[in-house]
Amino acid sequence: MLAKSIRLNRINGAVKVQGCLAGRDPVRLETPSARGEKTAIYTRLQHLQLAGDRDDSQFSGVAVQNYASDMEILDPTPNNKVFALEVLDDDAHSVKERDEAVKVILSAYKKKLRHRSNYHMGYPLNQALDYDGLTDLMQFCINNLGDPFIESNYGVHSREFEVGVLNWFAKLWQIEKDEFWGCVTSCGTEGNLHGLYVGRENLPDGILYASKDSHYSVFKAARMYRMDSVKVDSLGSGEMDYASFRTHLLENKHRPAIVNVNIGTTVKGAVDDLDKIIAILAETGYTQDRFYIHCDGALTGIMLPFMKDKRSMLSFSKPIGSISVSGHKFLGAPAPCGVIIMRYKAAKAMSSDVEYLNSRDTTITGSRNGQAPIQLWYALSRKGSKGIQQDVDKCLYNSRVLKDMLQAAGFSAMLNEMSNTVVFERPREEAFVRRWQLACEGDIAHVVVMPNHDVKKLEDFVLDYVRSNARMTGTPHVDRPVVPEDDAPIILPNYGSGAMSLTTEGYMQLEDPLDLDELMAPNVTTA
Repeated sequence: MLAKSIRLNRINGAVKVQGCLAGRDPVRLETPSARGEKTAIYTRLQHLQLAGDRDDSQFSGVAVQNYASDMEILDPTPNNKVFALEVLDDDAHSVKERDEAVKVILSAYKKKLRHRSNYHMGYPLNQALDYDGLTDLMQFCINNLGDPFIESNYGVHSREFEVGVLNWFAKLWQIEKDEFWGCVTSCGTEGNLHGLYVGRENLPDGILYASKDSHYSVFKAARMYRMDSVKVDSLGSGEMDYASFRTHLLENKHRPAIVNVNIGTTVKGAVDDLDKIIAILAETGYTQDRFYIHCDGALTGIMLPFMKDKRSMLSFSKPIGSISVSGHKFLGAPAPCGVIIMRYKAAKAMSSDVEYLNSRDTTITGSRNGQAPIQLWYALSRKGSKGIQQDVDKCLYNSRVLKDMLQAAGFSAMLNEMSNTVVFERPREEAFVRRWQLACEGDIAHVVVMPNHDVKKLEDFVLDYVRSNARMTGTPHVDRPVVPEDDAPIILPNYGSGAMSLTTEGYMQLEDPLDLDELMAPNVTTA
């Protein structure tokens, strides 16, 4: 493994290296002269730290010659510090030299991205779609500034693609074309900020109600808009505690309600019961003109209409005001994006004409990425509803497979209905958490099973988790063995390559048993 850092001191015009490297190649440095004629160059280093209180001006021209050149370097750093890859703007180098350096750096960075993408498990991102057909469009600065439905004087836009995408989502969530307004957003957070802002503009005296398991952007909106808010209790599953919701409504029944409904919570993937929330509002005396419901469907909002559960109906046939989703999560896109759909009459509360644009200001941001609508249109057109249905079915099935494998390995695991988020006990080894890019909260972690995760990948993850846990506990035993009702071993179905079972004594049994020395080896890798 490489040293965590290399420290450089400049002493009398020379560079002194402090630290130890175990990489295959030595560090090569060219010392900068007093006139700055040469620039320090280093190879096979993951990151560089300069001595002193970040007084690194004399080394501002350091160029990476072989950034991220082997698997060790590609693994995540052991801390949360970000390595700064300085801009190559040193006049001591020719344009040709800088161009060559840029090519080398970007080539190595692409290798790093490919490697880290293979271990992307904790955050929802669909990597199963090929966007090579859109690369030629990257030469254009496509800007959809202003309202998606109104032309402006800016002609390099993709409004026709954006409106097509919005019409698709309007049909999915059952609202007529002349009854909705919407736009493609930069991410799910912007969708929440927009939906809740419209709720506040329509009900200025309203109180925001959101469960404690809601996304952090919901409470960010409350702070930004100076809204009174109530954190409603959550059940252990992450779903809203409806008794707590009822109690808070009754305590504040003299003021309107702006309600955030989670269509898949961030950590546990729980889906709030929309019908039950609407019923409670009616039972506590809130008429439809005194409440506004925003549905945060970042990940699950696209999936839900393709599920067979009768509770999965997410529709504007119900008295809701807006729905927002992320585009890059379940559907997949090469850059973060999202979609919000809301009732047209509600959206009018925040619109105004702008002569400079020759359009209307109806969006949170001014300039908007015109590439995103094209990417979403491309994904929807290539995949189709049948393809999305297959992805939903695959993710739900594989989520159950992962939960079963984790439980059979002796780990506590939970999976909500209508969810592809598998929750389990937080791994003890932080290196394992970083390696698989797990999202953790308190004593739990989760894997979000996406269309690009096949069973083999899930099996690799579980086996690596078993090894990691053994290294940390010093024993091949699992911490909480699962004891079946009868005395027969728990045998997992042959989901992928390799069979795994758990005996009643709680020992892991593999087709190729691992000895304790291997399990305890600090440098063991499974990929």
